[in-house]
Amino acid sequence: MPCALTQGYTLDCKDSLGGIKAVWLINHANVTAVTEASGIVSAITKAANKVFYKYELVKNTGSLTETVTASVENGTVFYAQELSVVLNKLQANTRNEILLLAQATLMAVVQDANDKYWLLGRVSGLDVTGGTAASGTAQGDRNGYTLTFTGGEKQLAPEVASGIIAGLTA
Repeated sequence: MPCALTQGYTLDCKDSLGGIKAVWLINHANVTAVTEASGIVSAITKAANKVFYKYELVKNTGSLTETVTASVENGTVFYAQELSVVLNKLQANTRNEILLLAQATLMAVVQDANDKYWLLGRVSGLDVTGGTAASGTAQGDRNGYTLTFTGGEKQLAPEVASGIIAGLTA
């Protein structure tokens, strides 16, 4: 049987945290190769002089969600990826970067709160599909941007080996 199961799932320690810490973004076309085996990415090759740009996030403001989207009738399954990030402070340089992000097809590496890294948009890319720029109302309200990136992939996001993260921005 081609879809035979290979393992079960055992409850583990309660030591996992929600949320994301940082996101690295690059134009999808600037990644020339991804080396992956058994769900772990061990290398990401970028075009010459191209880098991932790191976006640091305020704690408790970003999220990564992957939704299984299947049709039994059609025999199809894919994974809808959604990345939500908050960038505090309305300012021209952030505004200008958002204009570029919204026009691009992207690939992202996301660092979760457990210091695991995940590759989004590997095959089909990610697009900015929503967001807001808001001043807030009260003095304690957020002044900044919220962006939503979405994509669809044939497989769940693979984990990225932590040893290659430093090379993303080099």
